[in-house]
Amino acid sequence: MLAISTKLPQLRPPVCQAESPTLCKQATGSQMSVLYASLFLIAVGTGGLKSSVSGFGTDQFDENDEKEKAKMNLFFGRFFFFVSLGTLMAVTVLVYIQDELSRSLGYGICSVSMFTAILIFLAGTRRYRYKKCAGSPVVHILQVIVAAVRKRDVHIPTNENLLYETAPEGSRICQSGQFRFLDKAAVIIKEDHATNNIMSSNPWCISSVTKVEEVKMMIRLLPIWATTIIFWTTYAQMITFSVEQASTMKRNIGSFQIPSGSLTVFFVSAILISLAVYDRLIIPIWKKWKGKQGFTNLQRIGLGLFLSALGMAVAAIAEKKRLSVVTKFGRNTQNLPLSAFILIPQFILVGSGEAFIYTGQLDFFITQSPKGMKTISTGIFLTTLSFGFFLSSLLVSVVKKVTTYGGRNGWVGDRINNGRLDCFYGLLAILSFIDFGIYLVCAAWYRKHTAEKNLQAEMVANKGSPTEKC
Repeated sequence: MLAISTKLPQLRPPVCQAESPTLCKQATGSQMSVLYASLFLIAVGTGGLKSSVSGFGTDQFDENDEKEKAKMNLFFGRFFFFVSLGTLMAVTVLVYIQDELSRSLGYGICSVSMFTAILIFLAGTRRYRYKKCAGSPVVHILQVIVAAVRKRDVHIPTNENLLYETAPEGSRICQSGQFRFLDKAAVIIKEDHATNNIMSSNPWCISSVTKVEEVKMMIRLLPIWATTIIFWTTYAQMITFSVEQASTMKRNIGSFQIPSGSLTVFFVSAILISLAVYDRLIIPIWKKWKGKQGFTNLQRIGLGLFLSALGMAVAAIAEKKRLSVVTKFGRNTQNLPLSAFILIPQFILVGSGEAFIYTGQLDFFITQSPKGMKTISTGIFLTTLSFGFFLSSLLVSVVKKVTTYGGRNGWVGDRINNGRLDCFYGLLAILSFIDFGIYLVCAAWYRKHTAEKNLQAEMVANKGSPTEKC
């Protein structure tokens, strides 16, 4: 739809005339409707694809097979590597095609590529592994909450054997000491017995201990989820303001001038190099030294947060340098005698940070969620991107309003040379380091609880009777 709307004159406004750019004709309502419908379809399709493809990918590995489990750990990095490879093509080849040849040709290439991908995906239908659907995870979560609220005045017995449980012994989850209110959903009361003293199977009235614990597992993901939002806020600023910075600087390599939008190639390259080095160098070394298949998902997330915070600090220093040149040559100077390559360190740091945090988040939210909730867990992970971008817009608006007073230019304004982007980057760096500290506390809390659960599960396995040991 985008390719067609940018090609057909009936679906787009006429091109502005160079001699009278102020007389540009605005798009009609129907033309805007086609544009918005195109973007809406892309958004819906992307949401369905991103929330499902990684979970479906992990379904192809058997977690009970050690060899396949090790390969699954490699899957996350390699999956994101190819995602980033596509991004690299977008900011280089497609940007050039759209700027120099035709925007409709660029969108057309994307469209043909996606249709080709669909055919390739369908070609593997008979070879994929499929897992049976266990019902809607959202309904599952709501059932536990509703059942717990209905029994809010019920006393929880100290003996777990008195709680309701229907899961097979091999897949049961022992009761934990956290979020005790939800345990009330598994308490058996007189009203749960139907006629002839037979237990009612209404899931909105009573839930098994395992179902309750699965909901608790999802709740335990939330602190890690919350502390990763700020990364995507810094990411949003990096890919917007850095392009604006580059547009005022020298971007030449010989006689060729790099488009300011294509400078993000260094950002994407940092992602690809980081993933390749981690996959081919760090993992083998870590395996020999520690006997483990690389860093844990929490370690990767932490490393990503630290690198991004460091990247924003470096970005503040680079912008301070750029503003010093602006002060020397005048704020109206469009082509500053300063190389745009001073922005490369911040691209490398934040790009490497994204490589670790994205794969770490993906691994964490898929492997630490209940088996039947992988898709919703991936969706929760992807909301960190959405909230990060929303927070980015909110932060820019607030900072602009607070710092613009008495006729003074704010930190972020319409003209980058009149603002103080270095102060804004500094603020983001401070927020990122604070967020990193909070993340360390949340990660330590999560690891402590996970270690206790793993020890309990091991004791249960050795005892041979999950119900008794729990």
